[in-house]
Amino acid sequence: MKRHVQYSRLISAAKKAKTQAFAPFSNFKVGAAVLTASGKIITGCNIEVSSLSLTICAERTALFKARSEGHKVFRALAIATDQPEFISPCGACRQVIYELAGDIDLMLCRKDGKVKDLKLASLLPLPFFKSTFSS
Repeated sequence: MKRHVQYSRLISAAKKAKTQAFAPFSNFKVGAAVLTASGKIITGCNIEVSSLSLTICAERTALFKARSEGHKVFRALAIATDQPEFISPCGACRQVIYELAGDIDLMLCRKDGKVKDLKLASLLPLPFFKSTFSS
């Protein structure tokens, strides 16, 4: 996928969002930034609590925040970590991204600044969607 200026801004926003992550148990900090159809960038970070099942990932934080602000169409999502390898969204996030944003562009950013570009469908080839169970 061809990277453009908005995608560079999106990656920078994800990296900045990562600094707000609250991960006292795992120390695994993640930042995410979603690009809306109107060109607005909305960020999120992961937030852990002692009841780990109530923890929320950065990707869902960003998308839920964007949706709660009235955004319904998204172009891309950047995810930044401090890990030496590329980290992809968890299964729950993959499903949420698909349902709220479709097969959007993803940028995975690792600690050294390298970025891997891909489409969501490469991570979630057979998504579960309401058309799956409605006839």
